[in-house]
Amino acid sequence: MVASHQRVAVKLRRNPALDQRCINAIRFLSVDAVQKANSGHPGAPMGAAPMAYALWDRVIKHNPRDPRWPDRDRFVLSAGHASMLLYSLLHLTGYGVSIDDIKNFRQWGSITPGHPEHGLTPGIETTTGPLGQGFANGVGMALAERMLAAQYNRPGAEIVDHYTYGIVSDGDLQEGISSEAASLAGTLKLGKLIYLYDDNDVSIDGDTSLAFNEDVGARFRAYGWQVLGPIDGLNADAVEAALKEGQGDSSRPTLIIVRTTIGYGSPNKAGKASAHGEALGVAEVELARKQLGWSYGPFEVPEDVAAHMREAVDRGASAQAAWERRLDDYRRTDPAEAAQFERDLKGELPAGWQKVVDAVHGTFDKPLATRAASGRVLVAATQVIPALAGGSADLTESTQSHVKGRPVLSAANYAGRNIHFGVREHAMAGISNGMALHGGLIPYCATFLIFSDYMRPAVRLAALASYPVIFVYTHDSIGLGEDGPTHQPIAELVALRAMPNLVVIRPADAHETVEAWKVAISRRGGPTALVLTRQALPLLANDEKWRGASRGAYVAMDSERSPEVILIATGSELNVALAAGKQLQGEGIAARVVSMPSWELFEAQPLDYRESVLPSAVRKRVAIEAAGRLGWERYVGLDGLIIGMTRYGASSPGAVNMQKFGFTPENVADQARSLVRQGKD
Repeated sequence: MVASHQRVAVKLRRNPALDQRCINAIRFLSVDAVQKANSGHPGAPMGAAPMAYALWDRVIKHNPRDPRWPDRDRFVLSAGHASMLLYSLLHLTGYGVSIDDIKNFRQWGSITPGHPEHGLTPGIETTTGPLGQGFANGVGMALAERMLAAQYNRPGAEIVDHYTYGIVSDGDLQEGISSEAASLAGTLKLGKLIYLYDDNDVSIDGDTSLAFNEDVGARFRAYGWQVLGPIDGLNADAVEAALKEGQGDSSRPTLIIVRTTIGYGSPNKAGKASAHGEALGVAEVELARKQLGWSYGPFEVPEDVAAHMREAVDRGASAQAAWERRLDDYRRTDPAEAAQFERDLKGELPAGWQKVVDAVHGTFDKPLATRAASGRVLVAATQVIPALAGGSADLTESTQSHVKGRPVLSAANYAGRNIHFGVREHAMAGISNGMALHGGLIPYCATFLIFSDYMRPAVRLAALASYPVIFVYTHDSIGLGEDGPTHQPIAELVALRAMPNLVVIRPADAHETVEAWKVAISRRGGPTALVLTRQALPLLANDEKWRGASRGAYVAMDSERSPEVILIATGSELNVALAAGKQLQGEGIAARVVSMPSWELFEAQPLDYRESVLPSAVRKRVAIEAAGRLGWERYVGLDGLIIGMTRYGASSPGAVNMQKFGFTPENVADQARSLVRQGKD
């Protein structure tokens, strides 16, 4: 079957002179914006403009008037520093990016920031800039397309049928995340993924040969990719032909090696590192205009160029209309599946899902690791929320992230929803981000908390750009025991909490874990990190106070009179705090115990609720957490204290670790008792 966007491309008439003017318009919009800002990266847009033009004018299926059309082809500019290349394309093809937006490149409040930001600029599919992230995101998008196609397409009713394209750079391909993601893409045979490699041999420090001499084509062939080229990056026809050839291989992702010259057209900077990350300078811009025969002033677009590029609007409207007709037919022939498909694309959850998840509370009857409780929630939730899909980085059993009874995703079965990411934590996160960006799926991915460090750049971007990904982190403290300090997280909780817009939840028992998952599943404004134990934890009293976990903190135990001291704890340490609180109450000290699984959820509560949990009048407070202490000062203040970790852990049974490092009811009670007495002296 020939895809609709290929048929459209064949109809285009060729006008070499006009093509070249369009390419130069892309170049000089980019150059002029960088020059006006006196900041940015002009070199890559100047060199990559012909390949970008060939893709956007002749191949890609998109609708500038509806940037969120579900069956559009995705485009990822992994080399996000070349953002003006993309903004120029968006402006010229009719997206909501005006010439004033181009002029405001890199300025306060503009929609044309220094690197592309998803959700800010129409037509931007993903936030890129940190090299390699976009590469992995594109793999996730291509994977999501295959998964949804396997689930919803029917013979003669292909409602999910699009490609993922990208431009990647030398720098992208040096980053480890790209290697991880490329290996998995080849293993999964993602044939609808096509990347153009802007091979210009230049990085910021100089020639790439300083640190990068490998045979990129051979590497990608070894990953299982189709590799085309090298081809001449100045030849748009050659780029188009390679893209069409890439489309012809449905069993392998494609890397097209495109030889380009960074800063092409700049007489004194072409091919040099100086063209990479700084404005050319007024004089050099004028020289480039003369060399390329561009007689137009800054930000000026010739009428014939504007008219030709805006033909993308009509092509896109036609392609989307054809898809909508297919979708209408699908609604008539398979209304239930069509309704589910549309709900998934909108991110809507099925009616009654919370009741199904709530029923998991009734399955707990003995101490249970929160990772095991999490596994039970996944089993229940995936029965009613088919969009939930994910797995782990080779730790499915340890993280309890494999849903038994659900098929495993593979190149032979894209309908599988248990994903084996392999030992690729960084790529796992970046690919999950891409799946979330694609739409139609709610991705989760799991590993040990210590390996969140391997994932951090991708988790940060999920938080920055509000991707609704669920990160599941188990083996959360020194309590994991014998694996020792190499696997015992200390600073990782602090690091995760430092990220704006990442909700971190560390539940204290199985019941709080259910509530944590309910928050994570329903959250659409950003990612959630669930931090879970390896060791079994006692169940909290069955008085349903634990429902307060969804508010970030609640009073787990209180005294009959106003508290003299408040013990605040998370995760496995809550039971230590509860035992210490009982000791103190037995001595006549009015102690309150607060479970605080999530700082972020608690801070989002109304002031009166926060005051009811942590009354400002009670200044004697003790925070207890088997992790780094940093940050707890906001809750204990100057008159409180923090029982936490100030060194790395040790290899011994988890219970021994907890005792040796002071996470015992006796030590907590002693510390709190001393604090109260200080106030009475």
